[in-house]
Amino acid sequence: MLNQTFIQIRTIIVLCLVALSIIACSQTRNNAHSGQVFSDPKAPVGDSSLTVPSSVKPILDVWMRDTYVMYGPDGYYYMTGTTATPGRVFKGQIHCWDYNDGLYLWRSLDLKNWEALGRIWSFDEDAEPWQKEGRPIKPGAKSLNGDPLDSIYRAVWAPELHYIKSQKKWLIAACLNGGKGSFVLESISGKPEGPYRNIRGSKHRAIFNNIDLGIFEDTDGEVYLVGHNHFIARMNKDLSDVAEPFKRFKETPYETEPYIEGVWLDKHNGKYQLLQTVWSVPKSDGTYSYLRDDRKDKVLYSYDVVIAESDNIYGPYGPRYPAILEGGHNNLFKDKKGKWWSTLFFNPRGVMGTRFPVTCRPAVVPLKWENNKLMPDAEVSKDFYSSIKD
Repeated sequence: MLNQTFIQIRTIIVLCLVALSIIACSQTRNNAHSGQVFSDPKAPVGDSSLTVPSSVKPILDVWMRDTYVMYGPDGYYYMTGTTATPGRVFKGQIHCWDYNDGLYLWRSLDLKNWEALGRIWSFDEDAEPWQKEGRPIKPGAKSLNGDPLDSIYRAVWAPELHYIKSQKKWLIAACLNGGKGSFVLESISGKPEGPYRNIRGSKHRAIFNNIDLGIFEDTDGEVYLVGHNHFIARMNKDLSDVAEPFKRFKETPYETEPYIEGVWLDKHNGKYQLLQTVWSVPKSDGTYSYLRDDRKDKVLYSYDVVIAESDNIYGPYGPRYPAILEGGHNNLFKDKKGKWWSTLFFNPRGVMGTRFPVTCRPAVVPLKWENNKLMPDAEVSKDFYSSIKD
């Protein structure tokens, strides 16, 4: 009797193990069918072909983060970015973590000599009530860099100036600090220097509830807003609002997604190029990774641009690859000859940031495509910067 019971128990155990094996195999097949893969998180720190060339230096001695440059239809290059209020007295280093006074614009015919066009949008004169109100700062608060902050969060960050060819219209996308979201402005003069006003979609509230809003005009004339790394929404025909809710891109993520910022969308050879900025961190085995454990990884190393490609604007986007090491929160643009460039602002944070002789200044980096991947062009960079006087 005991022997028979043992045989029955053994049979049940075997059947359970077989069932579990079938379930595991089924899940493996389902994962294979779903195409679930992850981007390689290895950061190629030390690869000189991908690192911002040493020849690159500021093209303008103005404190600026999130440098943005575009080539306009009038033959001028236009530059803007996150700036500090001119003449403001700081207790620590110059910064704009708490407040600034608006948006500024510069233009150039050669990317080397820049003419200031002044403030083109002001909190005091041009902003809507929801943009002006700001948010109080707790006493003793400091920035990520340890700078003392003032009494209010009310700064405009990461502006982008776009000429929409299909509409012959100038737009600016920008965001507010303090969790106030992003907005879109339109030039009411038809000129890049404005004056600017909010489009209908951001007149009374944020059009996107996070930071780092950008604009992309497709080759068919459709215009999209791209928000904080992972979100996109098509605009309506008159560019007064979005025509659909923001939705997530279909991406090939890292196995554990780190904090990502500085999104940019572009197109090359008919393929959509999704640029994002990720911090690399050193690991105990001497390698560097984009997988970041905020509780353990206290050392940030380099501020890198990674790129993913897709046939469809909404995705799926393929695996990300590192493209510009230490060139994060950038935008791409083509010059008057059709050559590719990226912007740079010399981020002071991270180990690589401490090596810059000066930080938070605008610069540009010539680029090249090799094997359908984007990277800095050190030779063109050397020629370009050798002709700029210090």
